[in-house]
Amino acid sequence: MIDYQEIFHTGIRVPDLDTAMAQLGAPLGVTWAKPQHIAHQPIWTPDDGQQHVPLRFVYSTEGPQHIELLEGPEGTVWDGREHPGVHHVGLWVDDVAAEAHRCVADGWAVTAAQCAPDEGYGSYVYVQPPAGPIVELVWSAARPRFDAWWAGGDL
Repeated sequence: MIDYQEIFHTGIRVPDLDTAMAQLGAPLGVTWAKPQHIAHQPIWTPDDGQQHVPLRFVYSTEGPQHIELLEGPEGTVWDGREHPGVHHVGLWVDDVAAEAHRCVADGWAVTAAQCAPDEGYGSYVYVQPPAGPIVELVWSAARPRFDAWWAGGDL
């Protein structure tokens, strides 16, 4: 069973990462970790299969509830040009595949993942109930890397 108390971020799609950081940082009283640019972020979706797309993102350093800003290419799940704003909530889970399978068995849909379902979804998966928001299940083994990043180190 997913422990909703393990929520650690709210993912927000933005059209321009640098502008969003400037517009949101001071008013929300947050500082930002080092922005990340991944030239070939792996993502699988039911419609498009496995892809590798550029992705820029950053998290607020303050927690325990962090803000994640995502700037993705047009037409991807991270595209904030036409529909900027809250996209998902993210929470830590110990077993991404097992939790995703439980969600699917309960009628939730997989909207995206690092890898295809038959490859175990990878380190993250987006799942969505019929009447609710997207939830990102993130592998808890990555938590020390995130903690170090939020403390000023590298991800």
